Amino acid sequence: MKRKCKKIISTKDGTRAIYIDDENSAEILEYINRDDRHKKKFKFITDLILGKFKNTDLYDKEDIDDSCKDVTVMKFFKGQENDRIYCKEVKSDKGVFVVVAGILHTRKKSQKNSSKEKSLITKLGKYDYEV
Repeated sequence: MKRKCKKIISTKDGTRAIYIDDENSAEILEYINRDDRHKKKFKFITDLILGKFKNTDLYDKEDIDDSCKDVTVMKFFKGQENDRIYCKEVKSDKGVFVVVAGILHTRKKSQKNSSKEKSLITKLGKYDYEV
């Protein structure tokens, strides 16, 4: 089943973009807009993604098996709240690299992915986004 998402930011040349899952957008946007600290961290992470910079402490692959090879994670406040937004990387039919913010997970408790995180990652891996 196709899931809908909407664009929230893109590069000036239109080659990379950040989208948000329609069904989970209220929860994710509420989290991002909670305060300046959250807004700044989200902007910093999206600037890294859009600028093609690599920083695995803030944005990394969640490659637990083949079903979720396109799943990534935005890491908020590592070592503190340790919140996560699980994302899926897709290419649009026009060749645009798109990162879809799909599922919010607050207060990750361990360094390794627990069964809860693994189930969220696998669930997101099965989503098929219309971009």
